[in-house]
Amino acid sequence: MCSIIHVGKNEKIKTIKEAISQAHELDTVLVHGGYYKEGNIFISKKIVLKGIDLPTLDGENKHQIISVKANGVVVDGFKIVHSGTSSLEDIAGIKLYDVRDAVVQNNVLDDTFFGIYTQRGINCLIQNNVLTSARKQEQASGNGIHCWKSDSMRIINNTIKGHRDGIYFEFVTNSVIWRNVSTSNLRYGLHFMFSNSDSYISNIFRYNGAGVSVMFSHHVKMFNNYFEENWGDGAYGILLKEIADSYIDGNHFIKNTSAIYMEGVSRTIMVKNVFRNNGWALKIQASCMETELHDNVFLGNTFDVGTNGSLVLNNFDGNYWDKYEGYDLNKNGIGDLPYRPVSMYSMIVERNPPAMILFHSFMTSLLDKTEKVLPTLTPENLADTKPLMKLPFRL
Repeated sequence: MCSIIHVGKNEKIKTIKEAISQAHELDTVLVHGGYYKEGNIFISKKIVLKGIDLPTLDGENKHQIISVKANGVVVDGFKIVHSGTSSLEDIAGIKLYDVRDAVVQNNVLDDTFFGIYTQRGINCLIQNNVLTSARKQEQASGNGIHCWKSDSMRIINNTIKGHRDGIYFEFVTNSVIWRNVSTSNLRYGLHFMFSNSDSYISNIFRYNGAGVSVMFSHHVKMFNNYFEENWGDGAYGILLKEIADSYIDGNHFIKNTSAIYMEGVSRTIMVKNVFRNNGWALKIQASCMETELHDNVFLGNTFDVGTNGSLVLNNFDGNYWDKYEGYDLNKNGIGDLPYRPVSMYSMIVERNPPAMILFHSFMTSLLDKTEKVLPTLTPENLADTKPLMKLPFRL
């Protein structure tokens, strides 16, 4: 028989720790609104810990606040504030240790080192949480939602702001990141490392220090995300490094220094993405190969494509480029002349950044016109041989 144990200043039991000690498997500990300073609250049995009227758990800048060490635990409806900080230990607002089927939902975390941290989690759900940090330096801040050596995780509809990385995956497989908003984080809105067969869908990554980074992973699906206003010398909408066999479909890259920077990317399909008002739409290094780009839209970017080599092993056919000046005599919707998205001036700026001061000058326009007629610096085979005359889909 499952029981409900009430906790609160007007209840028989005054502390959460006492209620948990009395609870049996599958019981619910119902915590009424109020302020609780109980240090690190350990949960080592399968219970539901639920807050009513958003009770506050205060770590007093000294403690981890909730530590979950049992399968199937639910933590629902708390305000969790002021965790401790450590350079040696990953202290979190809520930390899951080697558990499966845990649920962390509807919580507000403010001023925690790490927000929600999972190590070796399986089939855990983290949803509808709001995580905020105001720390100014990366070393003084952990990640908002951090998953390490986990599988089948579901990170859904969370809002993360001001952490080191908004969402961090390392050695995480078969997991989904869906409908989250990750903004104004000190480094990355999302950071992937060695994480395979994952999907992130319909998220917003905005105003982050360095944008988003997906590295050393394969079979990653990236659908319908927004990468917006990630500005700075080392900032990208998304940095792709050593990625293979992945899909980038239906994403919007708006007002980033570089929308996508690609290095060591292979066998990846990029389709129906929108690149609008970025400094560079694509920086694709010579180490990339067998990448297919088609039905993408390039609008208002300072430079459409940049590269560091002359050998091109990727296919750019069938995209819409607003800078294309060709014609379509047979009216089949495809330009009769190839479009070369790498301009001579972009190659010069890539090698000598101060040359950007000549942007929009008569000399740079003349150089680019000459290069189109007699290609010398730009990669001759980096061309869209089937440029679209009209947008392939409605924006």
